[in-house]
Amino acid sequence: MLYLTIKFTTISRYIFIIYLLPYPLVTKSMKPYLAAAIQMTSVPNLQKNLAQAEELIDLAVRQGAELVGLPENFPFLGEEADKLAQAKTIADESELFLKKMAQRYQVTILGGGFPVPVEQTNKVYNTALLIDSNGQEISRYCKAHLFDVNVPDGNTYAESNTVMAGKEIPQVCDSPHLGKIGISVCYDVRFPELYRQMSSQGLDVIFVPAAFTAFTGKDHWQILLQARAIENTCYVIAPAQTGTHYARRQTHGHAMIIDPWGVILADAGDKPGIAIAEIDPSRLEQVRRQMPSLEHRVFG
Repeated sequence: MLYLTIKFTTISRYIFIIYLLPYPLVTKSMKPYLAAAIQMTSVPNLQKNLAQAEELIDLAVRQGAELVGLPENFPFLGEEADKLAQAKTIADESELFLKKMAQRYQVTILGGGFPVPVEQTNKVYNTALLIDSNGQEISRYCKAHLFDVNVPDGNTYAESNTVMAGKEIPQVCDSPHLGKIGISVCYDVRFPELYRQMSSQGLDVIFVPAAFTAFTGKDHWQILLQARAIENTCYVIAPAQTGTHYARRQTHGHAMIIDPWGVILADAGDKPGIAIAEIDPSRLEQVRRQMPSLEHRVFG
């Protein structure tokens, strides 16, 4: 999408030049609204997790949220073998739950990551699903960057053992009232080129649902989220897992909402709860005027 910047030349007071600049406008019908990033301590029990999620969605809606994000692994966080064994049930019930919650509360909800079986394999896609207030799917993304890391605290993660990497760039969803919404998942946040691809589609809000490890989160979580907000001049909504889930699996917490200048608007701390803040299109426009860095891109 293009917008017009008009500059008058000195050649004649009757002549002016119009420059077309490749920068996305904020959706005209977008209005200020409250968004909530939910923070959970999910465990290896689907029904307990869905009950916890419903309680926190209810809390967010009662505080006025119109856009609500659940974290990665919101319906199940347990041993990989157990996840695979229950994957179809988790997938079916999670999708049904998201549609039910969206319709009941008349809000748009992101399910930030749950296993969806891949046909003819023993793997799943780590799938994030955005559902509108009518209970309709408006965006689906399969996590592309898989967490295969030996963390210095002694824990080893090999997500690719059970998860198939997504191959498609997330498609930005253009909601008339909520703006242009992009989706990523957890480890994706370390790969800025993914967000540039979304930014080129026009982007007002980025979701980064996560189950960030406690060890890496203390040093990297906040600064990575701020970087993605600043470099793409958009809001970041980052639902999170927190606490101890099973065995040695611990997550960092600090679900956040960050504005396009990198200011932390809300932080849920290290307990289950919500981070809630206003998404304001006038703030997007202000920051993009003050720091028009996307206009100055040289290499795409």
